[in-house]
Amino acid sequence: MKYAIGIDIGGTKIAAGIVNENGDLIQKDIVPSDPNDEERMFSQVITCVEQLLNHSRIPLQQIDGIGAGIPGMVDRTNGIAVFQNNLPWNHFPFVKRVKEALKIENIIIDKDVDMAAFAEWKDANRKKDELFVYCTISTGISISIIQGGEFIRGAGFAGELGLIPVYAPGQEIPINRLEQSAAGLALERRAKKVYGDDSFTTKMIFAAYKDGDETAEKLINDMIASLAHGIYMIHSLLDPHLITFGGSVATNNPFLLNLLKDKLAEFVIDEQKHILEKMQISQLGNEQGIIGAGLRVFHH
Repeated sequence: MKYAIGIDIGGTKIAAGIVNENGDLIQKDIVPSDPNDEERMFSQVITCVEQLLNHSRIPLQQIDGIGAGIPGMVDRTNGIAVFQNNLPWNHFPFVKRVKEALKIENIIIDKDVDMAAFAEWKDANRKKDELFVYCTISTGISISIIQGGEFIRGAGFAGELGLIPVYAPGQEIPINRLEQSAAGLALERRAKKVYGDDSFTTKMIFAAYKDGDETAEKLINDMIASLAHGIYMIHSLLDPHLITFGGSVATNNPFLLNLLKDKLAEFVIDEQKHILEKMQISQLGNEQGIIGAGLRVFHH
């Protein structure tokens, strides 16, 4: 059996895991991110991998390589973390530095959403000629597109759904970027303002919604209205065979899918109605970023 290390790097935490060639996550470790300094941030990545190896029964000599998912824009060919909204890396030579620190030569990097999408695509076992879309709804919002087993990347920044202006009900700006109206961070920011409570969290909003709180219902319904606008663009432009939703907001609150379908039903024409049955919540929990990054070591 072959093994690889998958790393999922975010602004809040870094998760690393050992993944076998079948996509099974054998073991994982998590450390907090340090987004205030590029060297401290990198040091946390290495710390996470070293902790993982220290706790593992699989020695470094049996690891075929490392895959790392990094948010924002990456230069896959040259191994550089080009630009991230929530990390301090600017043209950071990630692959070169990891090779130096861990003495592993086979290092693969890609956008975090693409790594996660690869795990979802493999898990869904889609046919080669189908178009598959993975959408992450978490701190931010982004998509990855796989057609015929290949990523559709455009000039390098394809899939940034969160940047698209959409209908933003209940906000001061009636048309706003999707990320500013439907992502977890945006929802939390609105809740703090509406409730006048800076301690309000995304988790608290959904708890209040389930308890029938009218303010929380308004916040969630506004979020769904914006999200439906963005997702309908994806369906109209790409007509995917399947769209899978991941990220903490989606996977922790699967009831959102039915709300989204109900809202989309108001827009779709007869020829598009099939899309309402071609959307699903990820079955990989929040591990797809690690699994996909590990699997890409074997498929690149």
